[in-house]
Amino acid sequence: MVVATLFISFLTTTFFIQPIVPFYIPGVAPLDFRKGENVEVKAVKMTSTKTQLPYDYYDVAAHCKPLNGTIYKSENLGEILRGDRIVNTKFKVGMDTNVQCRTLCKDMYLTLEQSKTLGKRIRNNYYVHLLIDNLPCATKFQNVDTREIFYEHGYRLGIYTKEPEAMYLNNHLIMRLHYHQESEDLYRVVGFEVEPKSIDSARIKVEDDDTCIIQAGQEMQKFNPKGENKVTMTYEVEWASSETRWASRWDTYLAMTDVQIHWFSIINSVIVVFFLAGILSMIIVKTLRRDIARYNQEDTDDVTEETGWKLVHGDVFRPPHRKNVLAALIGSGVQLLLMSFIVIVFAALGMLSPSSRGALITAACFLYVFMGLIAGFYSGRIYKTIKGSNWKQTAGLTATLYPSVVCGVCLILNFFIWGKRSSGAVPFSTMLAILTMWLGISFPLVCLGFYFGYRKHPYDQPVRTNQIPRQVPEQQWFMHPVLSTLIAGVLPFGAMFIELFFIFSAIWENQYYYLFGFLFLVFIIIIISCSQISIVITYFQLCGEDYHWWWRSFVASGGSAFYVFGYSIFYLFSKLDITEFVPLMLYFGYTLLICFTFWILTGTIGFIASYIFVRKIYAAVKID
Repeated sequence: MVVATLFISFLTTTFFIQPIVPFYIPGVAPLDFRKGENVEVKAVKMTSTKTQLPYDYYDVAAHCKPLNGTIYKSENLGEILRGDRIVNTKFKVGMDTNVQCRTLCKDMYLTLEQSKTLGKRIRNNYYVHLLIDNLPCATKFQNVDTREIFYEHGYRLGIYTKEPEAMYLNNHLIMRLHYHQESEDLYRVVGFEVEPKSIDSARIKVEDDDTCIIQAGQEMQKFNPKGENKVTMTYEVEWASSETRWASRWDTYLAMTDVQIHWFSIINSVIVVFFLAGILSMIIVKTLRRDIARYNQEDTDDVTEETGWKLVHGDVFRPPHRKNVLAALIGSGVQLLLMSFIVIVFAALGMLSPSSRGALITAACFLYVFMGLIAGFYSGRIYKTIKGSNWKQTAGLTATLYPSVVCGVCLILNFFIWGKRSSGAVPFSTMLAILTMWLGISFPLVCLGFYFGYRKHPYDQPVRTNQIPRQVPEQQWFMHPVLSTLIAGVLPFGAMFIELFFIFSAIWENQYYYLFGFLFLVFIIIIISCSQISIVITYFQLCGEDYHWWWRSFVASGGSAFYVFGYSIFYLFSKLDITEFVPLMLYFGYTLLICFTFWILTGTIGFIASYIFVRKIYAAVKID
């Protein structure tokens, strides 16, 4: 434990004193353009933190469609699950070719129904997301006090004020594009800034060649959501040379604010967690050594007067109740643990870059499916060790328990998203593809692994189990299952709650999360802290002569999931402005799935640690 503490301290100190340079392996090869060559502008979706419901770019009629029709890009699984619907637009942009003012639509007539839809989107503070050369647009802002520059993803669809109540449509878009020259005649796009403006259509004079002139004035494009509207949509393009190279063009999007605060918080969590873990380890090791030395004495008088965990040696490995459910949960936890570890490692190495849209979710789904073989193997062996006999039913339960809960909740939520006609609704074809992955790949792999695991020799138990169960005495108040679970969850949650804020910001506030180096460190801390707190709970339980530790070790070490759910409620009221029923249902539905997943993951870690601990201590004492 001391070695591990020193190693983690060395890693954090090394990371802290070195400059942090964002690094990733690009998901796509760079595209080279020549001067004047067409640079395609694509739309991704519209998003809002108030509704959490993404919509297609052409959901609002104010976005003019190309004359040759809309063409949607074929997307990977991750993009579809994120609600991305990448489509072509009417913008015409040439490399290093400035455009003063060009018309997208002149005097576009919006019906009452179209105006209501657009007004609802503006009122809910929707942002539009565009792409150029796989680079998303961002709106540039500057802090008035500190003069610090920061970027907001996408641009606002419009402006809504409550006092006085007014609504304005951003009908003019200034695109500020940056290029880097790799050679004299080859250009690469390295920056995409946008500045939306609301300009009264009366001030826009449209020429016959679709160019336009904006007359001086301050009048903005007012929008009436309760009636018909007539709007003119325009844009302009500004190009500028940049020293930023193509490999570093995502630095703007991945840059953090309050970097030092984040570092100090992470280091503080590491120090506190490992300090407490070190103290617990020393106490347990010292106590165990004394207990083992006392139990192994040859003086029979001392043996007859002994109390504590040795007294339950004949019942400690007695099979638990609901052994099939426990084995299924352990198998699901192993599957999630392996999937999470591999994804975080590859993401930390830069192989799942945000530039490769949807790669992270796609990789997680496929890894989870193929990890079913290993999960089934360990679930089958555990099931045989605890003397389970109905292995076929348990194999099926292992393959369906976690996926059925996730798919069931997501299917119910998907119906509500469909009702809102959001692009976040998973299409029927994608649902069939996911169902095929589950029943066609994951299910057979889990059952195959379970078959071989069940056939293998069970784990050797160091002591025999008595035929008659021992009566469990009354326990101390602090060993109550609810209280011990809450106590056990504090330490792992304390290690992760800062990183949890950034993860929630990425999920619910449409931010980019790329702190996988921190996340890997936190993941290791969670594994160690869950293991140690589960061992401590199990040790005190056995000292109280309570041998029902199987389920307690799983549930208690997963106690941090309850704190995660509590934090999600705090985050909802402190950071988000969700008021409608369906967005609230989506928030709590997905949050409950996150907590359920985290409970299985941490519970499995704690169970494995406790099982190894119990086998070790009972193998170290002499049993008559």
